[in-house]
Amino acid sequence: MKFICNQQELIKKLNILSKGVSVRTTIPSLKGILINLNDNNLKMTSSDMDITIEVMMEVEGKEDGSVIIPYKIFSDLIRKLPNDEIEISSDLSNINIKCRNSNTSIIGMEGSEFPVITTDENYKEKLVINKEILSKMIKNTSFAASIDQTKGVLSGVLIEMSYNQIRTVAIDGFRMAVNTEKVESAEEESFIISSKLINDVNKIFAEAEGEEVEFIYDDKGIIIKIDDTKISLRMIAGEFIKYKDIIPKDSPIRIRANKNELIDSIERASIMTEGKNNLIKISAKDNILTVSSNSEEGGSIEDILVEKSGDNITIGFNARYMIDVLKVISDDEVILNMNTPITPCLITPVDKDNYVYLVLPVRI
Repeated sequence: MKFICNQQELIKKLNILSKGVSVRTTIPSLKGILINLNDNNLKMTSSDMDITIEVMMEVEGKEDGSVIIPYKIFSDLIRKLPNDEIEISSDLSNINIKCRNSNTSIIGMEGSEFPVITTDENYKEKLVINKEILSKMIKNTSFAASIDQTKGVLSGVLIEMSYNQIRTVAIDGFRMAVNTEKVESAEEESFIISSKLINDVNKIFAEAEGEEVEFIYDDKGIIIKIDDTKISLRMIAGEFIKYKDIIPKDSPIRIRANKNELIDSIERASIMTEGKNNLIKISAKDNILTVSSNSEEGGSIEDILVEKSGDNITIGFNARYMIDVLKVISDDEVILNMNTPITPCLITPVDKDNYVYLVLPVRI
């Protein structure tokens, strides 16, 4: 195998491939990337068996072939080379990399040793969605999934397709985030993807140049394509929680607050409880919202002017659960919908009905 490519272009592709390289594995080939050259088309693949990433790159091909290159040493080397043309060649598992006066040899593996990973694109359904919309949906919900991978579906993000809608949902048992967007068309289908994997996909979106994302899916798997990158994902098996039944139908207490004032107050109050129970108290009386906290080290209290309808209320929350959602809502104001101090609080933007966040209170 032998080809010539640009150093900067190769770095961009390696950044994308990094999300699929296996760090902890008993399969040596998965610590590397598979490189296949056919004419002037270079295909590079990384996989940890949960996520498989393929990127295409146009190069000046000299001799077709394939080889597995250890990712870390190869990536570190390419980043240190000058911004110039690079010549890469291999003879079986011996790989040679030349750039200007630099000449480096790396011991790789024969391409045939890379696991065969099926990426069948003949799935029954396809959906095209804007990259920025999907990226925001992932950001708006994935943080609410459990970080404990042993919790099955709770560690994943539900992607739900229905007629003219796509929805992402995440629940960790204490909170829930739901984001809905309109799409031109979609058949009814749903699948659950690990929050870690879907966040890796979001990082790939940041590197990829395309504006449209194509979903190819059925009940067995999902492929996401953007520009010259193809991502195959393993789904989490199981039935997702009936999230629609959790959303309160009635919230007699409604508080409208400035988002930045609210998040600043909660962050200051959380300083006194950080590393402990992270408990803050929110008291709403007339049009004053009081955010407070107490610990052995001291206490904090401050007032915010709000618009309130309904009864006065004092309720406790995990500060981090409040801060997380306020950081992803882009609106200037938010609505806190509550019923009692022991029932969930529903947080929404003021002027949009496509995003809801539910958080359980802490007994005080």
